[in-house]
Amino acid sequence: MSKKWRKRLVKFLIVDLSLIIILLGCGLIYQQVGASQDEKSFTPPGKLYEIHGNKMHLYTGGEGDVTVVLASGWGTANPYVDYYPLYEKLAPNAKFAVYDRFGYGYSDKTDKKRDVDTVADELHELLQVSGQKPPYVLVAHSLGSLETIRFAQKYPDLVKGIVMIDGGSPEYYENDLDNPADTIGGFGNQFRIKTGLFRLSMQSQQVVDASNANRNELKLVPADLKKADKTALLLNYGNSDTIDELREANANAKTVIANKKPLPFPLTILTADYFGKTEPDWVKTQAEFKSWSTQFKQVNVKDTDHYIHQYHPDIVADEILEVVKK
Repeated sequence: MSKKWRKRLVKFLIVDLSLIIILLGCGLIYQQVGASQDEKSFTPPGKLYEIHGNKMHLYTGGEGDVTVVLASGWGTANPYVDYYPLYEKLAPNAKFAVYDRFGYGYSDKTDKKRDVDTVADELHELLQVSGQKPPYVLVAHSLGSLETIRFAQKYPDLVKGIVMIDGGSPEYYENDLDNPADTIGGFGNQFRIKTGLFRLSMQSQQVVDASNANRNELKLVPADLKKADKTALLLNYGNSDTIDELREANANAKTVIANKKPLPFPLTILTADYFGKTEPDWVKTQAEFKSWSTQFKQVNVKDTDHYIHQYHPDIVADEILEVVKK
């Protein structure tokens, strides 16, 4: 290669590198400005309470002598929005309390490890500090099942019953090898978040609809809450708390199983049919949930995906209120 072409190649490389640096800088600024604007408009619908040195969000409503405590699944960026379809159905017959774990919704981030005992103790303190009186009917979606069962193990006198909304059994999570923590917390995905590429992709309605595909595209949620849900996702997706929660899933399941004994109150399992595409392991462990309670009931819900409450809130509310009234 001649000196002339070598010099041209060096110039091309310098120009390309300069363009990449400029684009990265623009992406970082775009992400930071967008996040700052989102934080200013992201107003909590409930109240914030200081728990273990950080602020935790709790939204409450309804009336009654029993409090329904709603735990979201992993990756549900805004639990308040997620459980919205249940509020009017529960309110006349029970109090309800939706909490955001640290790293979710309107709660702070924390530097405390997301082991199941810590999460259960944080919930216990939140309910006490906020004045939510027992007995509690604990409702959990997906991975929220682990902290719910652990809470019941540690504080059984406070619990009246449990309802799982397609919640995974401890045995399922103990043996689940398909953990996406390394992917979500990996360099590629974190680069995508920090440089604004994820934020940019979420400006496409097609991308937003795809992200909500297993939530019935939030068809039962009003437009302003859909916006709040998207904002929560932009602010919370891929943060260290949610990633650590995934990494701890197997260990948390083992902790729950190590303390296993049949719970002395009702345990209702609502199992989605995934529109006829359920996985055999999931079906098997859902049925085996019966070993966790002396009063077991399973309801197989048709024509639904993982977020059953976004497809059939009447069924979910009826099963919750059945436990409330026992």
